[in-house]
Amino acid sequence: MKTRRGQLSVKCSARGVPMYSLELWHDGLKKHRLIRGESESLVKLKASLQIEAWDDRWAVVAAREQERSQKTAGRRQQEEKKALAAEQTAEAQRELDELSSLLKASLSVDLVGDVLVLREGAINWKNLKDKTPFPEKEPVPPPLPLEPISLDSKYVPSLSILDKLISSRKKRLISEKKVLFESDHRAWQEQVNAIKQNHERQVAEWSARRDEYIANQDAKRAAYESQNAEAIIEYCDFFLSSSRYPNYLPQEFDLDYDQSSKTIIVDYKIPSPDDLPRLKKINYVVSRDDFEQQFINDSQSSKIYDDVVYQISLRTIHELFQANSASAIDSVVLNGIVTAIDRTTGNLVTSCILSLRANRAEFQKINLAQVDPKACFKSLKGVGSSKLHGLSPVPPIMQLRREDGRFVSAYEVTNTLDGSVNLAAMHWEDFEHLIREVFEKEFSYSGGEVKVTRASRDGGVDAIAFDPDPIRGGKIVIQAKRYTNTVGVGAVRDLYGTLLNEGATKGILVTTSDYGPDSYDFANGKPLVLLSGANLLHMLEKHGHRARIDLQEAKKLAANP
Repeated sequence: MKTRRGQLSVKCSARGVPMYSLELWHDGLKKHRLIRGESESLVKLKASLQIEAWDDRWAVVAAREQERSQKTAGRRQQEEKKALAAEQTAEAQRELDELSSLLKASLSVDLVGDVLVLREGAINWKNLKDKTPFPEKEPVPPPLPLEPISLDSKYVPSLSILDKLISSRKKRLISEKKVLFESDHRAWQEQVNAIKQNHERQVAEWSARRDEYIANQDAKRAAYESQNAEAIIEYCDFFLSSSRYPNYLPQEFDLDYDQSSKTIIVDYKIPSPDDLPRLKKINYVVSRDDFEQQFINDSQSSKIYDDVVYQISLRTIHELFQANSASAIDSVVLNGIVTAIDRTTGNLVTSCILSLRANRAEFQKINLAQVDPKACFKSLKGVGSSKLHGLSPVPPIMQLRREDGRFVSAYEVTNTLDGSVNLAAMHWEDFEHLIREVFEKEFSYSGGEVKVTRASRDGGVDAIAFDPDPIRGGKIVIQAKRYTNTVGVGAVRDLYGTLLNEGATKGILVTTSDYGPDSYDFANGKPLVLLSGANLLHMLEKHGHRARIDLQEAKKLAANP
């Protein structure tokens, strides 16, 4: 901030002697001075000396103020960083405390009529309903032809003078035009009736398809109450997926249902020890202007990990029994699957570290709000190492089923392929076994298997793949369409219905032709994969086999067997 100066002014006295004056201001120092003198040079000299003195003084004052401001800002920043450290410490403590209450957090679950009420919200049958809108739009009424008008020039006779004078000629011409109008009007009416009838037929057919689609959407409740295995698996899957865990804990699982014993089997992904938080406190060190983190020790971490695993196991079983509104579950088998680094080899391994079978009648006698999770697990004859954090593998009490009475013996087809084989003209049974071989090679990296179903009992399934990965894998239904025409959306809808009925995680449709836009639109956002003939040839080439697809040739062969 600098001294401000006014304009130099001059006034003459009564004796005619000039007197000069100049005003000075310094806002920072709050100073003001009027300098007078008998000469301009004297006034300017005094002003410069005053300005220099004020500016020097202000420099000292400003330096002191800046130093005070910096100290104040530094203290404020230190306080803010201390507050941030305290806030982060509270959050870290909240996360650690949350780990000790995972089981109790799920105990506020009740069944009220059709609604399963949880602490976080509610699950009812409407949540399970497939809300995908019917993909076909209602047929739009087509435009109608214009109705003939009797006043149109086409139907008004053009009369000459002679026609007007001779009434018989006039009547004949008028009669001819009238007959023409009536004929055209009848033809128009017939055309309109035909268009309307065709539209009504299209709307009726569309309504029937829509009603069937909606009925299939509403069929899940009936299937569940009739204890259909796929419906029970889907309902339990939805219920477990609605259970709220901290974000750092995985919530992945695979389900199966044994109808003969009314047992639900769960392969549940348990967190690895490294997944759990270990941060205990954050300090702000003023001398270093830095944050210092403190963690719980290994012994505490191991104890917390074991407790968390036991809590997740009991909580999952509790929630499955709470979801048992159709009395379809008498027991639950839970296998805890962990993927983690084996500290002895440094390799990533996946293994089952605990397994537990719980009977509903016995389990419901337990007061989960008061139990010690580890002691409860042991009392239920659970299998697992005494130190779960060691990740020692144990054999599962019961595993997901992979048997299906629909499966038939497989045979090789790829060894007969060469560049001359037209897949579109291949025998349908050979084509299905070819698809099995291709996908078996695709899943071989993870030890998967693919099986072909009987043609008479497949229920829309040509092959079923099992990916053994406990987290990303599961049951995959595959349909093979050896078509020479474009695959319609109906086939894709059928695949989606089959996927739901089978309780599969994914559906794959393979064809020798291609799909229309409606098919791709319907599959969008659903666990469906549409593979065209070009995709199939690429998969074969990827695994060292060559073939070709010639749709026109296949059509000719089909027409002339």
